[in-house]
Amino acid sequence: MTKIDIFSGFLGAGKTTLIKKLLDEAFKGEKLVLIENEFGEIGIDGGFLKDAGVEITEMNSGCICCSLVGDFDKALVEVLDKFTPDRIIIEPSGVGKLSDVIKAVQNVIDRDDVELNSLVTVADATKCKMYMKNFGEFFNNQVEAAKTIVLSRSQNMSEEKLLQTVKLIKEHNADATVVTTPWEQISGKQILEAMEQTRSLVDELMGEEKVCGCGHDHGHDHHHEHGESCGCGHDHDHEHHHDHEEGCGCGHDHDHDHHHEHGEGCGCGHDHDHDHHHADDVFTSWGVETPHKFETEEMKEILDKLANTTEYGTILRAKGIVPNVNGEWIYYDLVPGEYELRTGTPEVIGRLCVIGTNIDKEALGTLFHVV
Repeated sequence: MTKIDIFSGFLGAGKTTLIKKLLDEAFKGEKLVLIENEFGEIGIDGGFLKDAGVEITEMNSGCICCSLVGDFDKALVEVLDKFTPDRIIIEPSGVGKLSDVIKAVQNVIDRDDVELNSLVTVADATKCKMYMKNFGEFFNNQVEAAKTIVLSRSQNMSEEKLLQTVKLIKEHNADATVVTTPWEQISGKQILEAMEQTRSLVDELMGEEKVCGCGHDHGHDHHHEHGESCGCGHDHDHEHHHDHEEGCGCGHDHDHDHHHEHGEGCGCGHDHDHDHHHADDVFTSWGVETPHKFETEEMKEILDKLANTTEYGTILRAKGIVPNVNGEWIYYDLVPGEYELRTGTPEVIGRLCVIGTNIDKEALGTLFHVV
């Protein structure tokens, strides 16, 4: 019997980090296959998970909403027949709708040798309110369709702020199991137990004719884990970044009630009054390969602009691997207002990926010296 676990989560929530923790602490000894779908031209996280001995099937041709229904059915059947794994981990794009992924899996799930084991959404606890207001069609769908919601970066919040975040989540999904304890304080096995406690709910869902139907709509991603620095020279372990009533650092106020209410714009240039957009109607990705060598300070300046201004568009996620002038390689991760730099193993060529709304691709090319 092959178990299927779906790990959803908005851009930069920490899906890959959680999967790695489970690989290290809960899934050892199992034959695993990971199916991931990146939104964008350049896949960054595949090599990271290959190091853990996981087979990678990357589908970078389009957003998950568009490609899953067609290509995914065939890919999933092929994986089942070719590898006969104990477990398949599905990691959708951060801008994919979890309900769409579930429907795609249901097209294959009637086989006797497959069971849908868990539906997990990873949510950045410090950004839930902002993302609900700005990109609710996608963020809320991931929360509402999940059976387990694992909060990341809860260690960066006071108890009061965390309670407010859980309350917001429960307003969208009262039945889900919510994991609030910081990941470094609990084991992967404990998280897996929380995921599988909801199996009866998953079984109930599988018996329904339709999934959710509510019409609502959410690499390493271990940036800013407890005790780590983001590399930008600032202390991000306080609640002044992205908590309730706070800005995201991009120069705009994302948290007042006059922003992004139902029927109003999110600032991305699209009308979100109807909850049936595809990710590629709303989000834009820019991805390139480059041999250009960067200095560490230069990369910090670039990422600071992307994280804290709207000069190049509303940047929701950036990640990449580029050569350093000193012979090392720079790995970086970015979400609004925050980023992390670290060194890593060399790649065959540098890769850059930026995701957001109203992205100025030409300006990004100039910024990264690729035009």
